[in-house]
Amino acid sequence: MRAILLLAAASLALSGSAAAQTDPATPPNPTPQAAAPQPPRPFPEGARMAYVNVQVIANETAQGKTASERVQALNEAKVAELASKNQQLQAAQQKLQQSGGLLSDSARAQLEREVERLTIDIQRFTQDAQADVRDLQEELQSDFQRRLLPIIQRVAVEKGLHMIFSQLDAGLVWADTGLDVTADVIAKFDEANPSAPSTAPPAASPAAAPAAAPPQ
Repeated sequence: MRAILLLAAASLALSGSAAAQTDPATPPNPTPQAAAPQPPRPFPEGARMAYVNVQVIANETAQGKTASERVQALNEAKVAELASKNQQLQAAQQKLQQSGGLLSDSARAQLEREVERLTIDIQRFTQDAQADVRDLQEELQSDFQRRLLPIIQRVAVEKGLHMIFSQLDAGLVWADTGLDVTADVIAKFDEANPSAPSTAPPAASPAAAPAAAPPQ
């Protein structure tokens, strides 16, 4: 079974997004009516194989949601810190551009060294921050998978199954949806792993990227 992707952490980059423009002369497309959800099919009598969607389990279980929140909180804190460092670098670059010609040789050289130091510091911080987020993801994924496999085995035993496939990894082209035991696994996973209050600190809101800073 492949590693479970709890949350794809955003890259540590600062970039603005333009608001979408709508032509007032063009009527908006009507919102399509959502199809009524179909009731789940019963598990086929006598079936000895089933499948699960591991990503849905990771997204829907209480522990999976808590893990995603922890990764997101760490990522946002790192992005906010990176924004602060970028602002320091921009201020030093602007000072060098605007008043560099008025400074003495030694003062200008000192300011140039400061710009170089900040640039290297940002590069190292970005690499370290990405590694920190990746390490947390891997730690949480490993713990989640360790807890998940016994639950899948429990569902298999209760239903008298010989095999349970991973829907995303098994090359599944078609199967009776009644064979999907994902909901059973989610229910038993939450039952075996009661959610605990999150201990993650509140995430700081990322600072806006400087307008002159190029996207990373």
